[in-house]
Amino acid sequence: MINNKLDEELKKYIEEKVFPLYSRNEEGHGITHINDVIQRSLNIAKDYDVDINLVYTIAAYHDLGHHIDRKKHEIISAKMFMEDENMKKFFNDNERKIIKEAIEDHRASSDHEPRTIYGKIVSTADRAIIDMEIPIKRTYLYGLSHFPNLSRDEHVEEVYNHLVEKFGRNGYAKIYLNDPEYDESLEKFRKALEDKESFIKKIYEIVEKENL
Repeated sequence: MINNKLDEELKKYIEEKVFPLYSRNEEGHGITHINDVIQRSLNIAKDYDVDINLVYTIAAYHDLGHHIDRKKHEIISAKMFMEDENMKKFFNDNERKIIKEAIEDHRASSDHEPRTIYGKIVSTADRAIIDMEIPIKRTYLYGLSHFPNLSRDEHVEEVYNHLVEKFGRNGYAKIYLNDPEYDESLEKFRKALEDKESFIKKIYEIVEKENL
């Protein structure tokens, strides 16, 4: 039977034991981002016949290993979930397999479509660019953390190049479910990217405003 009510004990465990671990990630993949993805995932899930406890847990764990290795974080995060023995209290083996696979499948640059509706929900939720400043700030902070020797100008250029590669007309970011909110924000984002000079100026404005 599909469960449409969030288990309060599960929620309490994740809030107390999992969420604090996100302090190890840089800000762009920290708890604010996780809470955003959780809320978008739960909203998208309303249109599908799914168990929201699985949706909640996938979204809660999906970036947990980002601080270890960005390029393999989806595999690491899924492994961290599977190694959490407490999850056996809330989910059976098949449910844990679904959660593991959905975490593995969420990444924007994944070379395959998510294997289940759960992976599609969280992957779609994770593409959020409703506020253009968020992906700019996330990308800049990642660069500061991993490439500290670059100059500010080089960081800004890297931010622009990465966002074009991800969200541009031929970008690799994909969504798998209907999400009009994303479609509208993506088109706005793409038009902004097409004016490189103005977009670069916007990056500098955000960097200075946020004191990065």
